[in-house]
Amino acid sequence: MTINHEHQLIVLKDLLSDHQADRLGTVSECEQIGRLAKSLLANDAVHSRLKNTLSDIYTYSQNGKNATDLSSHIEEHEQQLAEWMNELT
Repeated sequence: MTINHEHQLIVLKDLLSDHQADRLGTVSECEQIGRLAKSLLANDAVHSRLKNTLSDIYTYSQNGKNATDLSSHIEEHEQQLAEWMNELT
């Protein structure tokens, strides 16, 4: 079953919320965040005002999966995580 872009946004927000709340994450979560952001960027049904945010989230995910210290990477982006979650609402 394929999920629509609204469901993808909910899952993406949940993953980002977990990163912010726990200040922890895994490489596989970063990979999933990246896949969701990339899929949403390619979807014409997603409002154009979200495209910049999704691009930033994609960059965050790519840098996170390659980070030597993922917890530090997440902590460095704590403010952006809060902003992104507000924008995805």
